[in-house]
Amino acid sequence: MLQQSLIGILIPFAGTTLGAGAVFFLRENLSRNIQRALTGFAAGVMVAASVWSLLIPALEQSEESGFGHFAFLPAVIGLWIGTLFLLLLDKLIPHLHLHAEKAEGRKSSISKTAMLLLAVTIHNIPEGMAVGIVFAGFLNGSAHISASAALALSLGIAIQNFPEGAIISLPLLSSGSTKPRAFLYGLLSGIVEPIAALLMFAAAELLIPAMPYLLSFAAGAMLYVVVEELIPEMSEGEHSDIGVLSFALGFTLMMALDVALG
Repeated sequence: MLQQSLIGILIPFAGTTLGAGAVFFLRENLSRNIQRALTGFAAGVMVAASVWSLLIPALEQSEESGFGHFAFLPAVIGLWIGTLFLLLLDKLIPHLHLHAEKAEGRKSSISKTAMLLLAVTIHNIPEGMAVGIVFAGFLNGSAHISASAALALSLGIAIQNFPEGAIISLPLLSSGSTKPRAFLYGLLSGIVEPIAALLMFAAAELLIPAMPYLLSFAAGAMLYVVVEELIPEMSEGEHSDIGVLSFALGFTLMMALDVALG
């Protein structure tokens, strides 16, 4: 079980690494419509993962813990804490979203490349935490999380990490970076996920009593990223339905993965 969990934790990072490897096969940056499509797809996966893999299990575990008609409370509390946690990171960490002209967070003199990587790092923290929390629940056995349910979440995040890695590395290539350097930056953008997952995983025994809160915390953090970053990016500029259709595709794929495997 421990080996399965460690492999599962690394699967999302493998998705980012493979996506960053696109710099060795593509010569030009992705078109705006393709970027919209990939961003919409990632948003759909994250929303579905937040609902099926995190919030619903949190509600079910609260019911089993004797909360009765107030089984929603741990999910509500956890979701709000997760949302506010990401809001705090967003205000404190200097970062620059793709296509944005003005940086967010505290003022800093660090490079544009570093701020782009920090933006993705903020994005990836809740994903890594979600994977680590779910596998911690699986390893402990008392949270009623199956190996297949944990794997579904890990695979879903890995699938949406693939285009994410490409969206980071290809603009760096087109702006003058060498292919190995652009690949390295794309890879580094995802390294925070296994780190966050391992931190959650290491505290598995301590986390189990608070599992409903932690699952919904990760959901709130992921939903913050979707609403604050991904939806604006997939909708910016000239009106296009490609982002909406890709969102629906990502949502249904993640929902199908979770139901089929979970």
